[in-house]
Amino acid sequence: MSTETSAASTAPAGDPKPHLLKNWLSLCGLVVLTGSIFSACLLFTLDAMAHFANPYLGILTYLVAPGFAVIGLGMTVVGVLLRRRKVNKNASRIPVVHIDFTRPRDRRMLTFFILGGLVFLLLSAVGSYQTYHYTESVQFCGQACHTVMKPELVTYQHGPHARVACTECHIGKGATWFVRSKLSGTYQLYAVTCNKYQRPVPTPIKNLRPAQETCEECHWPKKFVGNLERTYNYYMGDETNSPFTISLLMKVGGGDPTHGPVGGIHWHMNVGKRIEYMAADDTRQKIPWIRVVDSQGVVTEYRSKGFTNAVNPTAIRNMDCMDCHNRPAHKYQSPEDAVNLAMSLGHIDCSLPWIKTNAVYSLTKDYKGETEAMEGIATYLANKYPNEPRIRAAIDSVQQIYKDNFFPEMRASWKNYPDNIGHKNWPGCFRCHDGNHIASDGKATIKANDCNACHVILAQGVGAELAKMTPAGQTFKHLGGDYDSNCTDCHTGGP
Repeated sequence: MSTETSAASTAPAGDPKPHLLKNWLSLCGLVVLTGSIFSACLLFTLDAMAHFANPYLGILTYLVAPGFAVIGLGMTVVGVLLRRRKVNKNASRIPVVHIDFTRPRDRRMLTFFILGGLVFLLLSAVGSYQTYHYTESVQFCGQACHTVMKPELVTYQHGPHARVACTECHIGKGATWFVRSKLSGTYQLYAVTCNKYQRPVPTPIKNLRPAQETCEECHWPKKFVGNLERTYNYYMGDETNSPFTISLLMKVGGGDPTHGPVGGIHWHMNVGKRIEYMAADDTRQKIPWIRVVDSQGVVTEYRSKGFTNAVNPTAIRNMDCMDCHNRPAHKYQSPEDAVNLAMSLGHIDCSLPWIKTNAVYSLTKDYKGETEAMEGIATYLANKYPNEPRIRAAIDSVQQIYKDNFFPEMRASWKNYPDNIGHKNWPGCFRCHDGNHIASDGKATIKANDCNACHVILAQGVGAELAKMTPAGQTFKHLGGDYDSNCTDCHTGGP
């Protein structure tokens, strides 16, 4: 080796220049560059062949991996420049690298290089593949941006679709939505990094895929459901927390005549017909214009009283599952509904005087954070029931309700997210069926107080009254007296 070094140092000026990549910074940069390019290619292959596109995997493939490639390239260039500066400063030549496979040492180094390279590529492949699967997981979608997605993750875990991956509903399959998911994921990364996201996250999602392309991958739209029995337990806000139960049949029905009679709530499904509407607000709670195209092509338009505006074609939306089932995976329970459920399950002792009112009130107070809420709920209820051992279980239950449904850091609660199933706390069905939409022939839609249009009340009340089942249906008994308005005029989900 010393002979070669001496020969190189006395080489004529025409000899090759010394290898400027022969420095640790450039070599490390080349390793990073090679690994990132290999990982990017593998991730791209996995992403392109995946059944459902994943915006987070797109971030890794098109942003993170190229970012590391740029870093590796930058390290290589900086190493070369520093090496060149050192060579020029010392005005000396460094030995030129000679590889001679007749020498055992060079053969050993080549063997180690090949084995090391294979191990490196294998680890990169395994790491990339595991990363791919991790980005498909619910934990990544819900916890990668902990504060931002915490409300969605918690409510998702308590929802009926908790075993369905996020990407299957939010993205789905197809080339067009594959590209959209990449653009969406890139913007989400920017919004979280630069703290540009809204609090709470606004809904409905404007670019969500039609339900026919996501929900109906599992749910059969032509299935005839018929009537479903439901029982709702309520407690009054009086001293004795008076119970009141309603047992009813929901007229779910169906919309396909080949599988059952057309009618009921699922008549609205776009099976053999098309229902379109235009909303006057971003949350789709005010619907002044509706158009129905039946199976024969007959068009009927409905307008709310006083709506004389021209219809904007770009604002027309085809009604689908999500217009009623708008909280299928992220449902925020209102304080009243959550406390009613806890009391019916025995988590809150119904014999505690005024416990319904006090529990609901403690949930709706203004808290700046979860820690403050836990302390506030415990203090408020403990002061209301001093020396009462049963209040401890009630406090624990109310605190858990808060953790599952209130997220002050993101300003997320039932107040911000309308639930269009039903009509008690939000307009829901009455957005259209309010009696104020007039058709071109002068007929109005279903009246607001027509309780038997969508359900049949079998029994209501308490005790012996619930044993008096009436198959033909009973007239709804409103405990607060007769009413002539929508439920939401009084019921808001809170105190």
